[in-house]
Parts: sequence; C-alpha cells; structure tokens
Amino acid sequence: MKQTHVLFVCLGNICRSPTAQAVFEKKALERGLRDWFVVDSAGTGDWHLGEPPHERTVLAAQRAGYDLSCLRARQVRPEDFQRFDFIFAMDESNLGNLRREAPRQHHSQIALFLEYAGMPRPWEVPDPYGGGMSGFQRVLALIERACECLLDRLCEYHQQEQNPVS
Repeated sequence: MKQTHVLFVCLGNICRSPTAQAVFEKKALERGLRDWFVVDSAGTGDWHLGEPPHERTVLAAQRAGYDLSCLRARQVRPEDFQRFDFIFAMDESNLGNLRREAPRQHHSQIALFLEYAGMPRPWEVPDPYGGGMSGFQRVLALIERACECLLDRLCEYHQQEQNPVS
C-alpha cells in the first residue's frame, strides 16, 4: 500500500507543527488508518533545532491525551519537497517561506493547513509562543478540529491514489 506523506510546518517547530503531527497521528490511529500515513513536522526557522516542543505545548497536549515526548525540532530540508505529498503551513508567513524554498520541480502540494482542511476563515493557526497557557489550549482545540477534517479529506485522496481511474 502506498502511504500518503504529510508534513506540518510552523516557524520553529516547537508549538503548532508538532501539535498537528501528534494530533493527526493519534486521530489516524483511532480510525485504524495509521498505516495509511507517514507524518512529520518541521520549522522554516533554525532557532530550536534538536529541542523538544515548548513546555506549554507539551502540557496542553498531555492534558488532552497526546504524547509529544519523542518529537524534536528540525528545519525543512530540500528533500522534504520530494518526500512529502502534502506540506501544510500553519500561517501565511510560513507558506510564503515554503514556496520560496521549494525547488522549481517538486512533488509536494503546499497549502495552508486550515484552508486545505476546509476550516472557515481565518486560515492561520495563531502562534501561541509569546502568550499564556490559554493560547496553547486554543491552538490545540483548533488543530484537533482541523485534523478531523483534514483526515477525512486525505482519506479520499489516499483512496484515489490506491485505486486510480484508468
């Protein structure tokens, strides 16, 4: 079975994108679809390379039943544009960074996470980094809703890839 490769991207890969990775993976597992997807997260910046997710990100996720303990920040690499079918940016700034970094010929569909998931505007996942705990909880709740919608949409894509119309 061909797996669908999904990459979530924010600025430093310590708040929004690791949350999206963990939420998407758990929701896919709960639906019995974990083997359908390869999921990762990265940042467009290099400030936090090798660091675990932000402590308030981890706390909000733990309270909701998500484990981020094995995740470490990494930066988007040129090969990501060939490896991943979908690269989802958390906001317009990171979307612009990804489009500028993408090689002329690349495999990935690059889109705003919330827009592609079919969520109502605004389509940016707010960066909770500089705020209080409530911001991290709001971001988690938004990502949970969006991952449900995204999973529905990517299941359709995955099934079409497995059974192409001839």
